[in-house]
Amino acid sequence: MDTVFFIASKIVWALLSPASLIVMLGVSAWIALAAGWQKLSRRLLAICALLLLVIGFLPVGEWAIAPLEKRFLTNPALPQSVDGIVVLGGFISPQLSQAWMQAELGGAADRLTNFLYLAELYPSAQLVFTGGSGSLSRQEQKEAEPARLLFDQLGLAERAIIYESASRNTQENVANTKILLNPAADQNWLLVTSAFHMPRAIGVFCEQQWPIQPYPVDHYSRTGDLLRIEFAFAAHLSVLNTALKEWLGLIAYRISGKTSQFLSSQQDYCGA
Repeated sequence: MDTVFFIASKIVWALLSPASLIVMLGVSAWIALAAGWQKLSRRLLAICALLLLVIGFLPVGEWAIAPLEKRFLTNPALPQSVDGIVVLGGFISPQLSQAWMQAELGGAADRLTNFLYLAELYPSAQLVFTGGSGSLSRQEQKEAEPARLLFDQLGLAERAIIYESASRNTQENVANTKILLNPAADQNWLLVTSAFHMPRAIGVFCEQQWPIQPYPVDHYSRTGDLLRIEFAFAAHLSVLNTALKEWLGLIAYRISGKTSQFLSSQQDYCGA
């Protein structure tokens, strides 16, 4: 069932992503024009042009992602002692890393830098990296492999980091890592992941009966400046893709029972 869910999520997202929808609208308009359906073609082109203008000039992706990023406190008060720190993968490209034989970082590198900060702050804490492959066709390329190389290069070779490499999504990140660690109920753990992803991640941890303190990083929205007008189509589209993918993920995880609640927050999650 987990494999069916994984494959279905990839297919659905390939069809529903904003970038895909814009391309399909443009292609459909061309097909309609070639078929002589000029009225339909003009309507499809009008919708496509409107989307291009709205996304290009307005930060609609930030409007969608900001509510997710505000669910948990940024820079929260940290406990005096921590038993372990878990960082979710997603900041290293396994494909590029294998091609160039070095760890190639992606857009979520804040997860890495904050993980390093917390590792230095808690020198006795157990460090955990969880990340396999989210690709349908390249399951043999695991993110944990270049992560191991990177952490060794950054001076963490002596910290005995635990690497979980079998997971394909967030639910498997948590389930597989819990099996590896078997954390005690009275232990104090920190979770590092992107702020927009924290509500879904915490929901999975709570569903797995693993209370963990969130440490959100890697923000996308400019708080206090969400009503601006600027032309930045590529940047706006990228954030919109990220936001819509996360909202769809929240819906799918709640319907399938992978999270304890639809939108967890600082006030009402299992570790509060």
